[in-house]
Amino acid sequence: MKKTLIASALALSAAFSVQAKDIVDTAVSAGSFTTLATALTAAGLIDTLKGKGPFTVFAPTDAAFAKIPKADLDALLKDKAKLTAVLTYHVVAGKVMAADVKAGKVKTVQGSELTVTTAGGVMVDGAKVSATDVVADNGVIHVIDSVIMPK
Repeated sequence: MKKTLIASALALSAAFSVQAKDIVDTAVSAGSFTTLATALTAAGLIDTLKGKGPFTVFAPTDAAFAKIPKADLDALLKDKAKLTAVLTYHVVAGKVMAADVKAGKVKTVQGSELTVTTAGGVMVDGAKVSATDVVADNGVIHVIDSVIMPK
Protein backbone atom coordinates (compact mmCIF):
# COMPACT_ATOMS: atom_id res chain seq x y z
CA MET A 1 0.00 0.00 0.00
CA LYS A 2 2.77 2.42 0.97
CA LYS A 3 4.68 1.67 -2.26
CA THR A 4 1.51 2.27 -4.27
CA LEU A 5 0.95 5.64 -2.58
CA ILE A 6 4.56 6.67 -3.19
CA ALA A 7 4.35 5.57 -6.84
CA SER A 8 1.08 7.48 -7.27
CA ALA A 9 2.55 10.60 -5.67
CA LEU A 10 5.60 10.42 -7.93
CA ALA A 11 3.42 9.96 -11.02
CA LEU A 12 1.23 12.90 -10.02
CA SER A 13 4.29 15.04 -9.35
CA ALA A 14 5.71 14.15 -12.77
CA ALA A 15 2.40 14.98 -14.45
CA PHE A 16 2.31 18.45 -12.92
CA SER A 17 5.96 19.13 -13.74
CA VAL A 18 5.36 18.51 -17.45
CA GLN A 19 5.42 21.88 -19.14
CA ALA A 20 2.25 22.86 -20.98
CA LYS A 21 2.63 23.22 -24.75
CA ASP A 22 1.44 26.20 -26.73
CA ILE A 23 0.28 25.96 -30.34
CA VAL A 24 3.80 26.26 -31.77
CA ASP A 25 5.31 23.63 -29.45
CA THR A 26 2.37 21.31 -30.07
CA ALA A 27 2.75 21.58 -33.85
CA VAL A 28 6.52 21.14 -33.73
CA SER A 29 6.29 18.07 -31.50
CA ALA A 30 3.83 16.47 -33.97
CA GLY A 31 6.69 16.28 -36.49
CA SER A 32 4.65 16.98 -39.64
CA PHE A 33 4.68 20.78 -39.52
CA THR A 34 8.35 21.59 -40.21
CA THR A 35 7.56 23.91 -43.13
CA LEU A 36 4.86 25.67 -41.10
CA ALA A 37 7.35 26.24 -38.27
CA THR A 38 9.90 27.59 -40.78
CA ALA A 39 7.27 29.91 -42.26
CA LEU A 40 6.14 31.14 -38.83
CA THR A 41 9.76 31.91 -37.97
CA ALA A 42 10.34 33.75 -41.27
CA ALA A 43 7.18 35.82 -40.71
CA GLY A 44 8.07 36.62 -37.10
CA LEU A 45 4.87 35.00 -35.80
CA ILE A 46 6.33 32.48 -33.33
CA ASP A 47 5.92 34.78 -30.31
CA THR A 48 2.34 35.65 -31.34
CA LEU A 49 1.26 32.00 -31.48
CA LYS A 50 3.09 31.32 -28.23
CA GLY A 51 1.01 34.14 -26.69
CA LYS A 52 -2.06 33.94 -24.49
CA GLY A 53 -4.61 33.38 -27.26
CA PRO A 54 -6.83 31.53 -27.49
CA PHE A 55 -6.30 30.75 -31.17
CA THR A 56 -7.76 28.28 -33.61
CA VAL A 57 -5.17 27.36 -36.23
CA PHE A 58 -5.90 25.55 -39.46
CA ALA A 59 -2.44 24.05 -39.81
CA PRO A 60 -1.19 22.84 -43.20
CA THR A 61 1.09 19.82 -43.02
CA ASP A 62 4.45 19.52 -44.76
CA ALA A 63 2.63 17.56 -47.50
CA ALA A 64 0.25 20.53 -47.93
CA PHE A 65 3.17 22.93 -48.38
CA ALA A 66 4.76 20.44 -50.83
CA LYS A 67 1.78 21.03 -53.17
CA ILE A 68 3.10 24.56 -53.74
CA PRO A 69 5.76 24.67 -56.49
CA LYS A 70 9.21 25.05 -54.88
CA ALA A 71 9.98 28.37 -56.60
CA ASP A 72 6.64 29.82 -55.44
CA LEU A 73 7.16 28.57 -51.87
CA ASP A 74 10.71 29.96 -51.78
CA ALA A 75 9.43 33.34 -53.02
CA LEU A 76 6.64 33.31 -50.41
CA LEU A 77 9.11 32.53 -47.60
CA LYS A 78 11.19 35.56 -48.65
CA ASP A 79 8.23 37.99 -48.84
CA LYS A 80 7.53 38.66 -45.15
CA ALA A 81 4.40 40.78 -45.73
CA LYS A 82 2.75 38.24 -48.05
CA LEU A 83 3.85 35.32 -45.86
CA THR A 84 2.38 37.00 -42.76
CA ALA A 85 -0.91 37.55 -44.61
CA VAL A 86 -1.05 33.91 -45.71
CA LEU A 87 -0.20 32.52 -42.26
CA THR A 88 -2.58 34.79 -40.33
CA TYR A 89 -5.31 33.76 -42.79
CA HIS A 90 -4.98 30.28 -41.23
CA VAL A 91 -5.74 31.65 -37.73
CA VAL A 92 -9.08 32.49 -36.12
CA ALA A 93 -9.36 34.27 -32.77
CA GLY A 94 -10.84 32.08 -30.05
CA LYS A 95 -10.84 28.35 -29.43
CA VAL A 96 -13.23 26.61 -31.82
CA MET A 97 -13.51 22.87 -31.26
CA ALA A 98 -14.72 20.55 -34.04
CA ALA A 99 -18.10 20.05 -32.33
CA ASP A 100 -18.66 23.83 -32.52
CA VAL A 101 -17.80 24.26 -36.22
CA LYS A 102 -20.62 25.57 -38.38
CA ALA A 103 -20.70 26.14 -42.13
CA GLY A 104 -20.31 29.74 -43.21
CA LYS A 105 -17.89 32.64 -43.26
CA VAL A 106 -15.33 33.04 -40.48
CA LYS A 107 -13.19 36.13 -39.94
CA THR A 108 -9.47 35.38 -39.72
CA VAL A 109 -6.72 37.19 -37.83
CA GLN A 110 -5.52 38.40 -41.26
CA GLY A 111 -8.81 40.29 -41.63
CA SER A 112 -10.42 38.40 -44.53
CA GLU A 113 -13.09 35.76 -44.19
CA LEU A 114 -12.59 32.11 -45.01
CA THR A 115 -15.39 29.77 -45.95
CA VAL A 116 -16.14 26.67 -43.88
CA THR A 117 -18.26 23.92 -45.42
CA THR A 118 -19.47 20.82 -43.59
CA ALA A 119 -21.17 18.70 -46.28
CA GLY A 120 -19.15 15.50 -46.77
CA GLY A 121 -16.56 16.46 -44.16
CA VAL A 122 -15.24 19.79 -42.98
CA MET A 123 -13.47 21.94 -45.56
CA VAL A 124 -11.86 25.34 -45.10
CA ASP A 125 -11.62 27.28 -48.38
CA GLY A 126 -11.44 23.95 -50.19
CA ALA A 127 -8.77 22.46 -47.90
CA LYS A 128 -9.90 19.25 -46.24
CA VAL A 129 -9.67 19.10 -42.46
CA SER A 130 -7.90 15.79 -41.83
CA ALA A 131 -7.54 15.93 -38.04
CA THR A 132 -9.35 17.99 -35.44
CA ASP A 133 -9.10 19.16 -31.86
CA VAL A 134 -5.33 18.99 -31.33
CA VAL A 135 -5.49 20.88 -28.06
CA ALA A 136 -2.75 23.25 -26.92
CA ASP A 137 -2.71 25.34 -23.78
CA ASN A 138 -3.51 28.50 -25.79
CA GLY A 139 -5.93 27.15 -28.36
CA VAL A 140 -6.59 24.34 -30.78
CA ILE A 141 -5.15 23.07 -34.05
CA HIS A 142 -7.15 21.55 -36.89
CA VAL A 143 -4.93 19.91 -39.53
CA ILE A 144 -5.61 20.73 -43.19
CA ASP A 145 -4.32 19.15 -46.41
CA SER A 146 -3.63 22.36 -48.38
CA VAL A 147 -2.27 25.84 -47.82
CA ILE A 148 -5.15 28.32 -48.13
CA MET A 149 -4.61 31.75 -49.64
CA PRO A 150 -6.40 34.98 -48.73
CA LYS A 151 -8.60 36.42 -51.45
